[in-house]
Amino acid sequence: MTDDRTLIVELLGGFASATDGRDWDTIASLLTDDVVAYGARGPAAVVARMQEHLGGVGPTQHLLGNHRVRVDGDQAQSRTYGRVHHVGAGPMAGSFFECLGDYDDHWLRTPTGWRIARRRFDIRISLGDMAVLRPA
Repeated sequence: MTDDRTLIVELLGGFASATDGRDWDTIASLLTDDVVAYGARGPAAVVARMQEHLGGVGPTQHLLGNHRVRVDGDQAQSRTYGRVHHVGAGPMAGSFFECLGDYDDHWLRTPTGWRIARRRFDIRISLGDMAVLRPA
């Protein structure tokens, strides 16, 4: 049987891979019904916010590490380092935006498994042109 920490770390990786693959259904499936993330509430609004930021972006890569997970019954907290590279597209081709920071997530155990209830990403370092993230 896989322990809760390992399950949560796997889900973090799945969320990052789904983001890079623009797999919005998978992202929504990893969120609680009342999730708060990226300044939005609810899975549809969170996905819409992500689509706004990534709509005009070329390839991205979300690298995660230094996972710290604390489980307390049916709740958990995780803090994960993230290094995210965004390649510009269209009028921003040739530009990039890269940020390094911390993902702080609050998790709830649901009947379908662990799901993110709250997410915050605090940028520590940014490089390049943040305008790469503007909608297409």
